[in-house]
Formats: sequence, structure tokens, C-alpha cells
Amino acid sequence: MRKMAKAIFATLVLILASIPEGASAQPLAVAVPRIHGFDVQPVAQATPGSELFFTLYGSPGGTARVQINGGGGLQLDEAEPGVYEGAYTIRQRDRIGPDSAATANLRLGNRVASSVLDEPLIAGATQPRFVAAPVAQAPALPTIERFEVAQVDRLAPPAELVFSLQGTPDGAASVRIAGLPGKLLLEEVRRGVYEGTYDIRGRDRISSDALVTSNLRVGARDTSRVLNMPLVASSGRSPLQRTSEKCFDCGVVEGINPVEVKGDGSYVGKIAGGVVGALIGSRIGQGSGRTAAEIAGAVGGAVAGNEIERRTKTTTHYEVVVRLPNGGTQTVSYAAPPPFSVGARVRVENGELKSL
Repeated sequence: MRKMAKAIFATLVLILASIPEGASAQPLAVAVPRIHGFDVQPVAQATPGSELFFTLYGSPGGTARVQINGGGGLQLDEAEPGVYEGAYTIRQRDRIGPDSAATANLRLGNRVASSVLDEPLIAGATQPRFVAAPVAQAPALPTIERFEVAQVDRLAPPAELVFSLQGTPDGAASVRIAGLPGKLLLEEVRRGVYEGTYDIRGRDRISSDALVTSNLRVGARDTSRVLNMPLVASSGRSPLQRTSEKCFDCGVVEGINPVEVKGDGSYVGKIAGGVVGALIGSRIGQGSGRTAAEIAGAVGGAVAGNEIERRTKTTTHYEVVVRLPNGGTQTVSYAAPPPFSVGARVRVENGELKSL
């Protein structure tokens, strides 16, 4: 009987070892962080003790850091969701000059987004530009053919300002709003069409006729255009609709997260494991320790039986995270690996995703 007990125990060990823990699990994908704006309040002179105040707008819940060429780095604090702030005090050993650049990194999990400041750290300095090799003819200036905003009823939360710019493709577009620090970065959603959204915050002080300026840079050349319409719709009129066709239910797949769910072990597994464990305990325990061994064997067997059943019932579903045009996200669950990849453009219809 002792040989039988050993054989049963060895069989249990082999069964547990043969079921890989989380065999179907994969590293969870993390949503791609986004930086919407990166700004600095420049100093008059880069003297020791002067402070550079940085503001970064981007995905909330991340870790933001700024690195300064010729200086050090600093961690930015998330003052409110998606708004990171911090001040860097210039030190004696720093060598910050008119051509010093600053780079911001925003980390979410193991994903990082970066943005290079496109304005000088010292007030009045000229932002350094890449100097290309001499060519026979200078490249033409980029053009902005159209610059509009979807007007809102009032400039208060939860309203959002959605800007649209059409111009030279393959550039970097941004918008500055008088009364707000920093700038809003626009994304090229289609060739030559740039769009971006700014969520109105409670602390903002924006007038309906605030000066709004767009900038489009292609290579080392840029051009600007002022918005020729108010941010707020006229009284008695509904907000103007954007002239460009826009699908507010469309978005981009930012992450596909496999989620492993272990099943709860039932009483059947516990009882079956407990019987085997009790049998092992009764054969192993002798004399006065036999009862204790039976109890210990029953408890251990129940745990083992429960764990076996939980592992065999493990299921995996997939959560697809979609970034929408307004900056929000939509998560759709799939029982099997979805037919999309990160970066795919999709439409959300009745809780399902359709390829575009």
C-alpha cells in the first residue's frame, strides 16, 4: 500500500507539472501614450537659480520626464489628468544656451512617447534649425489651405475644441490658443489633413474671440495661419459642423490586451483531490500521527484538486482598445484573437469593430 500511495502522489505531481501556469498568457499590451502639447516658460537669461517651467499635455496616468541638452532632467508631476508640470532650476555647472533643446518623454507601462520642444529656452533666442546642404533652389514654403474649428456652445467643461487643418502633407502641425500655455499638436489623419482636439478645463480662461494660430512645418520651413472664426457659435445658431467628413465612431486600434481568466475550482475537484490526499495521508502516517497525516493529506489533496480544475478551466479573452477622434477610448472584448492589429483603423458599431 505504501508503494501505491507513493505512486498516486507522484502522479499528482506529474499532473500539476504538466499543466503550464499561464501557458496561453501573453504580455499585456499597453495603450500607446500620446503627447498633445509640450511648452516652456523661457527665462530671460540662463543664469544659475533661474527656473524653466515646463508643461506637457498628453495621456493621463503616465510618468512624464524632461531632459535638457546642456543641463539635467526633471520629473513632471501630473497636476490634473493629462496635464504634467514641473520647474527646472538652472545650476552653476549647466551649459544651457540659445541652441539648447529639451525632450519630453511620457511613459505608460512599457510604452513611451517623445516630443522635442520647438521653441527656445531663452527668451528672444532664435530656435535652432537644421541647416541643409546648399541646393540650387530653396524648397517651397508649406501652405495651409484651410484652418477651421468645430464651434462649441460655451467654453466650459466638458466641451472640446476640435481643430482641422488642410495643407502640405507629411508635416508637423500645431495650434496655439491665446490664454493657454503650450500648444496643441495635430495628427495627420489623412494625407494633408491634420486634426486635433483640446478638452476645455475648469481653470482655462479662453475668450470666444481668442486669437488662435496654426503652424505647419515641413522640413526646416514653416507657415502660419490665424483662425478667422470664433470658438463659440453665435447666439441662436447651432455650432458649425466641420466641413471635412468626420467619423466620430471611427478610431485607431491602440492596444490588443489578452486577459487570462482562471475558472473557479468546483467542489468536485476539491472532493476528488481530498479523497486522494486522505488516502496518501493514511498510508504515510503511522501510529499516533496517522490521523494528523490523513487530515493534512486531505487538505493538500483538496487544494491540489481545486488548482488542477482551475487551470484546466482557464480561458483567455482579448480587449481591443480603440482611440477615438475626441481623444477618448473604446474597449471591445473578443473571445478569440481579433482580426485586427495595432494601428488598424476601425469603426465602432453596436459594440463591435468593423475594418475601414
